[in-house]
Amino acid sequence: MADKILIVDDDKNICELLRLYLQKEGYETALAFDGEAAVAAYETEKPALVLLDVMMPKMDGWEVCRRIRAMGQTPVIMLTAKGETFDKVLGLELGADDYVVKPFDAKEVVARIKAVLRRCAPAQSGEQDTTIRYDNLSVDLSRYELKVRGETVDAPPKELELLYYLASHPNRVFTRDQLLDEVWGFEYYGDSRTIDVHVKRLREKLEGASDKWSLKTVWGVGYKFEVKDA
Repeated sequence: MADKILIVDDDKNICELLRLYLQKEGYETALAFDGEAAVAAYETEKPALVLLDVMMPKMDGWEVCRRIRAMGQTPVIMLTAKGETFDKVLGLELGADDYVVKPFDAKEVVARIKAVLRRCAPAQSGEQDTTIRYDNLSVDLSRYELKVRGETVDAPPKELELLYYLASHPNRVFTRDQLLDEVWGFEYYGDSRTIDVHVKRLREKLEGASDKWSLKTVWGVGYKFEVKDA
């Protein structure tokens, strides 16, 4: 069954353009033209991914993203005419997985959708164990599940993938650009401040979990998952 993409934008021309490109690529589509309709469509259509405009009538994209995140971890790509860093950071802090600034190339949007869906796809059976465990921490990439002190903690796919990658290479320092390449992939066109936003959110969720490991900043270089010797 083809993945369904929910396209949310008050500009019907943009919706139609994206719908045509996505259907050509084999995706099913659903459309919504305001924020309230977007939330209703999300609940009824159960899409694999949401393309979400920011500036919309009735309910803006930030609030729609909040409500989607309250209901599940479906990937969200924000669409907006605003390119300022504040808007990007806000979208990522709300749990968006990617951010596209208008005007955009429809082919680029399709490429990003494919990249996000690949990253969020369940691991194929027969692959190696995809769970990393440390004291009071478990990161299961096949189920996209984060547990802290034995309790499941909600985390957007990109946060979980970033933590998994760092924890898979304990005590190794990565630059922001290296993490963008390894976790986001070559299709990502954003800037390195994306990493800072995700690390900040992860630290809030991991705070006080253990004194045997920590998510460390290496000033002037990047980040590492530091594990203390036994």
